[in-house]
Amino acid sequence: MHNARSAASGGIGANSGFSDTGAVAPGTAVVVVDDRLGDVIPAAAVPALRRAAAVHVVPGLSPATVSALDDPGTPDVPELLARAGREPVVLFAPDVQSEQAVALLDAGAALLGAQPPVGVELLDAVTVMDRLRSPGGCPWDAEQDHDSLRRYLVEETYELLDAIEQRDRPSLREELGDVLLQVLFHARIAAEDRVEPFGVDEVAADLVGKLVSRHPHVFTEAGSVHDAESQQLRWDELKQREKQRESIVDGVATGQPAAALAAKLVNRADRAGVPRELLTAAGTPGASAFALVARARLEGGDPEDELRAAALDFAARVRTAEAAARADGHDPHRLTSQQWADYWADDGATSENDRGPAAGG
Repeated sequence: MHNARSAASGGIGANSGFSDTGAVAPGTAVVVVDDRLGDVIPAAAVPALRRAAAVHVVPGLSPATVSALDDPGTPDVPELLARAGREPVVLFAPDVQSEQAVALLDAGAALLGAQPPVGVELLDAVTVMDRLRSPGGCPWDAEQDHDSLRRYLVEETYELLDAIEQRDRPSLREELGDVLLQVLFHARIAAEDRVEPFGVDEVAADLVGKLVSRHPHVFTEAGSVHDAESQQLRWDELKQREKQRESIVDGVATGQPAAALAAKLVNRADRAGVPRELLTAAGTPGASAFALVARARLEGGDPEDELRAAALDFAARVRTAEAAARADGHDPHRLTSQQWADYWADDGATSENDRGPAAGG
């Protein structure tokens, strides 16, 4: 696996001229190739190749790249500099760290290359996943299947949600990577299926197709959409047409948490024109809970997030009351109902002397 980031960080193109020493012939260049992109050379290297009297390749590039360039073998530094002083020489390299590249650049050779496109690191991630899953890789990774990975996908998703809620930027970055790992892992397993194989490229291609088809106002000359609500309605219409769904609730993932499931169903039904009084009708305890979720969603809230926030607030109040009890010399595991009520009411803001006989136990 090749990584040309060191070359990029060194400023490709920064040394596009030649030194005043004239130590190398005009047209001599070091070309940095990021062969994660395949057998592709930077466009800036084409004129240099046309003028070159000799082309060499530093070890580290892919065999396919070396073969395509018909490398005769890289001479040692003195011989390379001597030839570059007489005639144009082009040196292809994975980065600017090799002694040959350093010597040529110090002598005034041009540095040619292209900044890698956004997303190129995903190619390394796919390569690492393939290595882990392939023979000679990780035994644990090799044993996993879609079913065994389900719980990890759920866990990583909730850890990502925690990072978002905590506004923890380092954790957000890490957890996004962990969720991405799950996508790559499942795609790699899917590629091994003997009946219906598909891999990460098919997954990405399907995603691109979906995004383009559901945003005709962006990718075609169709009518524009002026607000988010109109776009959501357009998205639902296009999705209904694509998937040929018979019911407005088809396609709702029933394995999601109950509050989120209820909110999604309410959202679909409301957009389809189901009367709101039907959505908020109560009866059994479960129906009452559904009605509460429906009211929250119809009022523009996110019931799952609101319930989660209320649960976290409850946990924080429990901890605050326990801390206040400990500060007063009480064991939180032995508090009476009245003590719990007192500590809960003031969140531990008052002292032991202010509580009176009932609170003191």
